[in-house]
Amino acid sequence: MSVHGESVPMTSRRAGPLKGVAEVPGDKSISHRALILGALSVGETKVTGLLEGQDVLDTAKAMRAFGAEVTRHGEGSWSVHGVGVGGFAEPSDVIDCGNSGTGVRLIMGTMATSPITATFTGDASLRKRPMGRVTDPLSLFGARAYGRSGGRLPMTIVGAADPVPVRYVVPVPSAQVKSAVLLAGLNAPGETVVIEKEPTRDHSERMLKGFGATLRFEEVEEGRAIILTGRPELLPQAVAVPRDPSSAAFPVCAALIVDGSEILVPGVSQNPTRNGLYVTLVEMGANIAFENPREEGGEPVADLRVRFSGDLKGIEVPEERAASMIDEYPILSVVAAYAEGTTVMRGVKELRVKESDRIDAMARGLEACGVKIEEDEDTLIVHGMGAGGVPGGATCKTHIDHRIAMSFLVLGLAAKNAVSVDDGSPIATSFPVFEDLMAGLGAEIARG
Repeated sequence: MSVHGESVPMTSRRAGPLKGVAEVPGDKSISHRALILGALSVGETKVTGLLEGQDVLDTAKAMRAFGAEVTRHGEGSWSVHGVGVGGFAEPSDVIDCGNSGTGVRLIMGTMATSPITATFTGDASLRKRPMGRVTDPLSLFGARAYGRSGGRLPMTIVGAADPVPVRYVVPVPSAQVKSAVLLAGLNAPGETVVIEKEPTRDHSERMLKGFGATLRFEEVEEGRAIILTGRPELLPQAVAVPRDPSSAAFPVCAALIVDGSEILVPGVSQNPTRNGLYVTLVEMGANIAFENPREEGGEPVADLRVRFSGDLKGIEVPEERAASMIDEYPILSVVAAYAEGTTVMRGVKELRVKESDRIDAMARGLEACGVKIEEDEDTLIVHGMGAGGVPGGATCKTHIDHRIAMSFLVLGLAAKNAVSVDDGSPIATSFPVFEDLMAGLGAEIARG
């Protein structure tokens, strides 16, 4: 049974070509950060295009619990009356972040340098995920964390009464860890320095500067240093959230593998720290045109025109690209199954500590559908079967993971036999309109 309620088995099968316009939701990463930085500003921040998936709604509830006034005015239209840096109140109840690793880690960082205490929990999937990668650097500021064995939720964070600035080298590429440390540094005196050995998505840096924080960047021996001046007065903003490239990946990849398809996906973020999937797809021979490039909300965006690509070729994905597409490897492995030749994905061990062990989940499901795969701790290799060549016919386990569920439902749209998932309910955490959007394009996806 799903922790979101009753399990929702779903099945997809081959149907006609996908046609039309796919208006995917707002970017989840930016939506989380808009609410959090709005809560740390003095005055009213207005947000349009906010993703209204459960992950983001849980972050909105958390900001209310810490004292901000968060109001929904209409679809995607929200306002946040903030309390200022260091102005968080102590919440009266446990903060439930549902399924969101981004939400819980960013919120922990935000409150860790205020003299308050908060307890965090989440669903069964989130309670399995490691929090030590965030609580370890937060302890350098003076915060203390008390959780279950292995650094797991539920966890209580006692914020630092007298925080100190830190210099922290992020040990593994992680935008969540980087962002948590930068958010903690907002309420620490002096300069907090975060050093990345490899670049990760830069939404936090872009948005912090947009809200008035002082950041500068330097190349140092260990990598790229992000230097944040503490205790700024953040200024409320009007934030237009671009469409989520991770959500867009599902209709885009479906159109690539379903014969005869042509769709338009407007206004998708093309942030270079997030577009690794699209670079990879083009290298595989995908027919994707990037039309009307422009900037919205400080982020580069484009309209994607996507056509069926029956001659996709397997490639070796550069390991250094992993950080810019870590959430997209599950759906890439689906496209790889319909390519000619072998696709090799290395440097992906981070997938083993996502909402599920995504390497294992995709490997087992693809095998059940007749695709030959290889894997080790840090690698997934898919031996493609060509256009329309996947047998399908299996029920795949989602492990309470929205991206696994959507990936296998896309797989079934071009398979010889229908593909089912044991529980599609987690899709609502990030892409609540997935079923309706795909049905509008002509996909055959049914519950039960």
